[in-house]
Amino acid sequence: MKRLEVVELGEDIVFSTLERLSSDIFVSREVLRPDYVPESLPHREREIKALTEHIAPIIRGERPSNIFIYGLTGTGKTAVVKYVTNRVSQFAAKKGLNHLSIAYVNCRHEDTTYRALTELALSLGVKVPFTGLSTAEVFKRFKEALNRAGNVLVAVLDEVDFLVKKNGDDLLYRLTRINSELRGGKVSLIGITNDVRFTETLDPRVKSSLGEVEMVFSPYDADQLRDILMERASRAFKPGVLEDGVIDYCASIAAREHGDARRALDLLRVAGEIAERENAKKVTVRHVKEARYEIERNMIIDVAKTLPFHGKLVLLVIALGGGKFNSTGDLYIKYRELARGLGAEPVTQRRVSDIISELDMLGIVTARVINRGRYGKTREVVLNVDPNTLIKAFKDDARLAWIFKNDRY
Repeated sequence: MKRLEVVELGEDIVFSTLERLSSDIFVSREVLRPDYVPESLPHREREIKALTEHIAPIIRGERPSNIFIYGLTGTGKTAVVKYVTNRVSQFAAKKGLNHLSIAYVNCRHEDTTYRALTELALSLGVKVPFTGLSTAEVFKRFKEALNRAGNVLVAVLDEVDFLVKKNGDDLLYRLTRINSELRGGKVSLIGITNDVRFTETLDPRVKSSLGEVEMVFSPYDADQLRDILMERASRAFKPGVLEDGVIDYCASIAAREHGDARRALDLLRVAGEIAERENAKKVTVRHVKEARYEIERNMIIDVAKTLPFHGKLVLLVIALGGGKFNSTGDLYIKYRELARGLGAEPVTQRRVSDIISELDMLGIVTARVINRGRYGKTREVVLNVDPNTLIKAFKDDARLAWIFKNDRY
């Protein structure tokens, strides 16, 4: 009987919450998400025209030049490429042209040579098992499909630097050489990266072939960001819900952070979601300020989860200590105790000091030098995120499980 009562109570909570959150704020929050491709891209007309001109030979059955696109995060690189390739596909369908294919691979997600090749093969209708084949076999099937179809394939490799840093440039080398091995189809590459120095790490043969055409996307200024936000907000929000000053505030914050449109859109979306949770009738500047804190906190947690083991352990020690240590010596004693409890060999105090400096550089902690007079100098270390949030984030880490299972702290 108690179990049924709990279920009914749970349903009441869910129903009442859903009723309350029936949005008076959004028409479509998807319009503000980073993977949304809008109908228009303000202040990227020049880049759209240039990219279309470079891709245009595909309409005649010719292979376009390889294109490499650079630019900081949030400068519209992916949006422009998706916009142009979508329109090219629509134009080809309208004209009855079936000799072209376009494949998009997000190399941050498909971050191995096998997985990236699998995505390219799938774009040609070739099914490849998730595992079990050699990379050479997948590449062979990919080439055979190109020869059978006789298509010109434009392969978009977004955030390609992630793939290369993890696996080397073997895939790029194969793809830039593939046309000499094909009898029917052709392949053209579009590489996208946030790292303006990325090509310096490539094999010179890959670099010369990949960068036949290079495009650089400059950051948006505050006025341009305001135009982008106004255009998206008109379709994302219900009329009159944005308080005066909200869009200008989002634009000014993003402009100070390297003209990142993605950042501006995230701020606006999360501010709307906070207002929605409060059952507010308007999105205010206060909501944007809270959204900024929430986004930065989530970014810190994401970075923390990617740290090496001893970096995580140092961070966890700080969190378990309430988020602050008055000296690196005290912090090291606790770190060493935890490391040994986990059966790990502690690193030296000098290395822990280096880890603290790295965490400070990432913005996860603030390390401030304190002069203690005749006792010398030390560093006060303060966590820049709620300790409990960080502890919860690390509870899923199998190597740290002993700490939580044994109620060590």
